[in-house]
Amino acid sequence: MKVVADYDLCEANAVCMEQAPEVFKVDDEDNLHILIEKPGEELRQKVEAAVRLCPRQALSIAED
Repeated sequence: MKVVADYDLCEANAVCMEQAPEVFKVDDEDNLHILIEKPGEELRQKVEAAVRLCPRQALSIAED
């Protein structure tokens, strides 16, 4: 799986970072950073929760 972010939609609410801090980071200037673009299957549940709970629907998963 590959994590995809639409940075035009993202408001840096950090909900994704709460769900999967290994994968997402929102810095002090409210910029989203994807720390692991292709996380392993062990993180799938966390990433799916982050995608589902994103208030702006700015995240998605692309399957390789």
